[in-house]
Amino acid sequence: MGNLPGFLRAGNALYQLHLVKAETARAFIPKDCRLVEAFGYTLGGFFLASYDDSPAGIFDELVVIAGLVWNPPTSCAWAARVLVGSDEACLHGRKVVGLPSQVARFSKKITALPRTSGSKTSSFLRTIGLRTSSCSYRNHMDVEVREIKNQRAMNICNINLDATVSQQDFKGWMGPFIKMSLPNFSGRTKYNPNLLKYSCQIECRVRAVRPATVSGPYALDADKEDSSESQSSDVESVGRLPTGTKRNFSISVMLSKPILALEFNHLKMRVEAPTTVATCSQNTI
Repeated sequence: MGNLPGFLRAGNALYQLHLVKAETARAFIPKDCRLVEAFGYTLGGFFLASYDDSPAGIFDELVVIAGLVWNPPTSCAWAARVLVGSDEACLHGRKVVGLPSQVARFSKKITALPRTSGSKTSSFLRTIGLRTSSCSYRNHMDVEVREIKNQRAMNICNINLDATVSQQDFKGWMGPFIKMSLPNFSGRTKYNPNLLKYSCQIECRVRAVRPATVSGPYALDADKEDSSESQSSDVESVGRLPTGTKRNFSISVMLSKPILALEFNHLKMRVEAPTTVATCSQNTI
């Protein structure tokens, strides 16, 4: 994967923040790292992206964020699970970025539902001239994510997104253009035992949207970890948890309470090359 320096991606994404129970997040955080928490909760959530341009081609990605880890003077996100619809992106995430990446299948179903013609929102938009047609509909998208492991597809979650669009050419307000850096910790896996730190440099248009509704699988698969994974690493990390337990804990993160959802349009993201960190800070938060 040496041909993917920086791994520049372009597409659209939903970044949703959840209140995650600290005890759930700690299942993924190395013992020598300090979780940022208050009243028994930390800030986690998920990042759901669809990339239409990248060195690994077109693919979808779901990053389950367990919580925040203290890194003075700020904090870094810790990914509990990374599901990608690309073998190449999965390999790059595991070996280069130190992420717990798994190949997954993303199935999307879009249903157009008619809006109520007399809604206050539609009336207001027509009044100020931003909507000229009363014939609008709501795109109801279901995204089913199934992890592929040992040639088996295991249901992880179903994510429901609603987006209101007009039948006219009007695309709606996509929010201001911003540039930001999202710092992250990674590593401590069987693929990369080092503790790593990297940043995602993002350029996009961002706006707040209604949080997506997440539902879990009908039955959580609690398969025991295969021997190759259970004996792969002696680091103090989530790698010691059985596969089924890790999967179920990451589902718990997805099902936790959402507090904010941000839509990233015209997204350009560069994942910087990670650096090795000696240890997480143990300073008081």
